Amino acid sequence: MTAEADLSVFEQLDLPDTSLTRDTFVFAAQATPAFIHDHCVRSYVFARAHARNKGLRAGTDYDDELLFVACVLHDLGLSEEGSNGDERFEVEGADIAAAFLREHGVEEERVAVAWDAIALHTSEGIASRKGTEVALAHLGIATDILGIQRESLPAGLADEVHALLPRRDLAHGFSDLIITQGVAKPQKASPTTFIGDLVRRHLPYGAYPTWYDLIDAAGWGDKPVGVTARRRAETPQQVGALYMEYLEAGDVEGLVSLYEPNAHFVPTPGNHLVGTDAIRTAMQQMVDSGARLKLEPREIRQVDDVALVSNIATLTGAGPEPLVTTTTEILRRQPGGGWVHVVDDPFFS
Repeated sequence: MTAEADLSVFEQLDLPDTSLTRDTFVFAAQATPAFIHDHCVRSYVFARAHARNKGLRAGTDYDDELLFVACVLHDLGLSEEGSNGDERFEVEGADIAAAFLREHGVEEERVAVAWDAIALHTSEGIASRKGTEVALAHLGIATDILGIQRESLPAGLADEVHALLPRRDLAHGFSDLIITQGVAKPQKASPTTFIGDLVRRHLPYGAYPTWYDLIDAAGWGDKPVGVTARRRAETPQQVGALYMEYLEAGDVEGLVSLYEPNAHFVPTPGNHLVGTDAIRTAMQQMVDSGARLKLEPREIRQVDDVALVSNIATLTGAGPEPLVTTTTEILRRQPGGGWVHVVDDPFFS
């Protein structure tokens, strides 16, 4: 379908119909893939619905034409022109949009608002504190990508819009475009942004720094304090050594620190615990019983930041006789670099 044919959606969705909005619609349709363009139009429709839900009136409380322009142009950074630049896609898109609006004689004050709306459209907690058009654009876009406040939309609106502008697996297609850009030009994907997080997941393990890697590389020699100060297992092999040390010292919180918040732990056959609170209770019971544990490494298989570990475990003090088991443990390297349990089952085998 051509961009000109697509103009029928102006009537079908009652879009703001001006020469600027029509030129904006066609420009974006020619610059970006159809599934991105449809997302941008849906974002405006959802933004307008949120405005009405908040009691905001077009032309009085916000500039409806400007809101439409900002929404429809917000993903120009994912166009071929946006891919050629070195800035993150939101900023590239804002610059392209600003140039387009200036060519169409839009006042600098309005251009600045559109630039902010586009450059900040992924900046949660910032865009919502800017002007009304910026905040509404951010909310409409977030609704279409992540379903934020979708429950506030009028009944049937989403179905109506999706029938006219199908999603085409938008969120994943959008992510693929960002990853393609970031892999080709790492400078577009700062490690401290969600873009960097997406790219990191599609590169070899360790190829892209985490926040803690950046801290370590800063050169200031900062050391962990507070919640990050406890010793961490730098390798999967060290988890067992710390486990034995903490148990002997009666350090319940140290033991708990060797598990992810939603980890699974099986302290006795058939007793499957999930989460920090349940694991803390089990560790307290072990400490109170005077139990001691000896772990003898049996097998370790590591793939990137996940490791499968098996130990010969000998537990004494918790019962009249020593208990010997073969453990099955899944460990995961954390953003801070330490290894902890995701699954700890001494009875799996």
